Amino acid sequence: MKRLKIEIPSGANEIIHTLQNNGYEAFLVGGCVRDSILGRSIHDYDITTSATPDEMMEVFKDKRIIETGLQHGTITILIDGEGYECTTYRIDGNYSDSRRPDSVTFTRSLKEDLKRRDFTINAMAYNDEVGLVDPFNGMEDIEHYKIRCVGRAEDRFSEDALRILRAIRFASQLGFVVDSDVSLNIHKMYKNLENISIERINSEFCKIALSSEFYIQIGLFREVFSLFIPEIKDMFGFQQNNPYHIYDVWNHTVRAVQAYECDCEPDLNPRDLITSLAVFFHDIGKPHCYQDGEDGIRHFKGHGRVSADMTDKIMKRLRFDNDTREKVVELVYYHDATFEMGKKYVKRWLNKIGEEQFSRLLNVRRADIKAQADINQETRLQKIDNIEYILEEVLQDDECFSLKDLAVNGKDVMDTMLIKSGKEVGYWLNEILTRVIDGRLKNDREDLIYWMTGITDGWIKY
Repeated sequence: MKRLKIEIPSGANEIIHTLQNNGYEAFLVGGCVRDSILGRSIHDYDITTSATPDEMMEVFKDKRIIETGLQHGTITILIDGEGYECTTYRIDGNYSDSRRPDSVTFTRSLKEDLKRRDFTINAMAYNDEVGLVDPFNGMEDIEHYKIRCVGRAEDRFSEDALRILRAIRFASQLGFVVDSDVSLNIHKMYKNLENISIERINSEFCKIALSSEFYIQIGLFREVFSLFIPEIKDMFGFQQNNPYHIYDVWNHTVRAVQAYECDCEPDLNPRDLITSLAVFFHDIGKPHCYQDGEDGIRHFKGHGRVSADMTDKIMKRLRFDNDTREKVVELVYYHDATFEMGKKYVKRWLNKIGEEQFSRLLNVRRADIKAQADINQETRLQKIDNIEYILEEVLQDDECFSLKDLAVNGKDVMDTMLIKSGKEVGYWLNEILTRVIDGRLKNDREDLIYWMTGITDGWIKY
């Protein structure tokens, strides 16, 4: 036990003190204790107590209670509209499905409850009266930036194979290193993840992809990721034989992911899941669409389309939501497109994929270039920066790049050009928009009506 002061929100404090005043033990437990020590933002305050669910229900009978999981000893108590999960100290039975215990036994021992948890940094409890309860030296592991299991890693991973990905995720999020026993058993037992639902795997994978050390984990544990994304195996050691590339496809990808993460700043340019996934998948099709020239140089024409098609199938299999999947696939498809300098080209991109996606696309391209050979690298990166400056100008000046920005609408087209509603209206609106984007027409209502009148009356040649 160590003396440590943790800020407890008033609702959690009320629950802990109410349980204590009724003769029970109660502590904050798990992630909220860990993140308080690390100075990280906290989303949930979980409470563990010696009181059984029935005893908790009696103590808080004047409060609103949600019976979250009575069979596992959990209820949610609402204080001022905020929900706090309270769980009885428990001992878990066998895990026959590699996911949940077949049975739980309630206990009055806090240490027994902490013993069933996954990692030492998650097996700490705290209240103001006792201070920090840390029977498995989680505080020491925090001080040494280490992910270590409570007890034997083999036992913890046998109980719930998802803990394999959780170990990688915590290491990636916190900048910690997995302990040698944990690492050994990840490499030995990762195939047990086949017993885990794809939704649970997806949730952990997304958290890893959003974390600050995604690139380190895909480098260290590539076989774990290849279990649920087997398509990446073809990238391992696949040589590019191209002057623009000095790494095989997999190591290029790892370095591109690293380059994207290094460019991210919490306030100015926060890490974005869609961009991170697009960088990860951008070259996945390369081993399936290469041509070797007579000079020995390897070319990958059309690899953007092949990579996009593969990404689409992978993300459907991993049960990603449609919006995320479609946006990632679009970025992968366009990641190798030619970018021209100039406002009209930037506005064409904005019209095609929108502001948010175009900004992401530039980030993907920048990461891709940074993971290539030095040939003209500075020049190519400068071009991306210049396009970004043009993008900022276009957005700052509220320049027109979509139909909603046009100074005329469908009714104006019908009235001026004497046509009825239908495809022809859409055709002329898009024709006007193209000319405005290219700078051939000014986005001014009078000017555009004048042009439409000239086209209709025949004194402007189209």
